[in-house]
Amino acid sequence: MKITNDPMGSAIADYFQHGKAAKLRVFSPDFDEDEIPVADLFRTFAEMPPLEQLALRHAKGHVLDVGAGAGCHSLALQEMGVGVTAVEISPLSVATMRQRGVERVVEQDFWQMSGSFDTILMLMNGIGIVGTIAQLPKFFEHISAILAPDGQVLVDSTDVCYIFDDEPGDKAFMPTDRYYGEWQYRIQYKQVKGEWFPWLYVDFDTLATAATAHGFRAERMADGEHYDFLVRIVRAS
Repeated sequence: MKITNDPMGSAIADYFQHGKAAKLRVFSPDFDEDEIPVADLFRTFAEMPPLEQLALRHAKGHVLDVGAGAGCHSLALQEMGVGVTAVEISPLSVATMRQRGVERVVEQDFWQMSGSFDTILMLMNGIGIVGTIAQLPKFFEHISAILAPDGQVLVDSTDVCYIFDDEPGDKAFMPTDRYYGEWQYRIQYKQVKGEWFPWLYVDFDTLATAATAHGFRAERMADGEHYDFLVRIVRAS
């Protein structure tokens, strides 16, 4: 799948070329407008939160860095001597990664990837690309096809139930028509508007149950500072 509007890539390219970027705006029908700090996409290993550092330290063998963005995780792995392939659907992000020195970059939809990988790395709420709970079976089917026999998936998520515990009168209400971690987003950079897309924040128990149902085992490796957590997924023995 090719994308014609590339707000994320436009922001990444601007920051790389000029050392600064305009506001990368995030819209959702359920919440107020938000912003992604573009500089965060260029962070070094030392600047990464502990969960990301832990995931990178546990990455082994041939790594697939899913949704690699500006390539911060791929570059950190290269510096650690780990072989990594960055996959990204954003053409401008792919071009920037290559200019930054990421050695293996593939411009492709993750769902179209083939090959065999010892570690599939999905950070910055990487499970979000699954979109909805109903897509979890497709996710496990796909990773089963591209994961080496003794391979692992390192993925983080956030249990967003805390959002719905706010004071009465706030905008956020627990949805009754869908799983509470299923959201819709749209990203805009300057005048470049992306398409609406689904994004999933899945709690650990739901993810672990789905993993077991599809022949995998999910291990909770660590918790972050704000309801986020890192999971290691392996084939069940």
